[in-house]
Amino acid sequence: MNTTFKTVSSSHITISELMLPSHTNFSGKIHGGYILSLLDQIAFACASKFSGNYCVTASVDTVNFLKPIEVGELVTMKASVNYVGTSSMIIGIRVESENIQTGTVNHCNSSYFTMVSKDKEGKNAAVPGLILTNLKEVSRFQNCVKQIALKKEREYQKSISTFGSIENILSLNQYNIKVELQ
Repeated sequence: MNTTFKTVSSSHITISELMLPSHTNFSGKIHGGYILSLLDQIAFACASKFSGNYCVTASVDTVNFLKPIEVGELVTMKASVNYVGTSSMIIGIRVESENIQTGTVNHCNSSYFTMVSKDKEGKNAAVPGLILTNLKEVSRFQNCVKQIALKKEREYQKSISTFGSIENILSLNQYNIKVELQ
């Protein structure tokens, strides 16, 4: 059993970066792939700071792009550990953009990354337990527990489904597709 515990606040990481024209997509907004790269960096930093080990991304569980980010805005990402398992952590990340001329701040993205702590040989390493110090932290932890249960249920349903059955193929007629099997 783990005897080391750390507070959620000990995992807090904040990064800010000015969005440049080189970060844009074809519509002139900041490219989602660039934001994903920054998200992965802050998730790594947060998980490594908390665990004291090198960490790898196991899954990107949620990425909700809520508002576009403009060139010239200051993007700030705030990350913290929301959940810990034996060697895994779920990192919650909030992304805000600020128009530095007007001071307007927008919540642009919320993301959840599952990170795994590794030892020097590359094997999974135990992470400290999590000390929850307020109701918001308890709520975030409980939300992660629910998300893990839903993920396991989806995997189970996928394992018992018969996607190639005639019944399933015929049920696809309600969608905007044509099935032309060869």
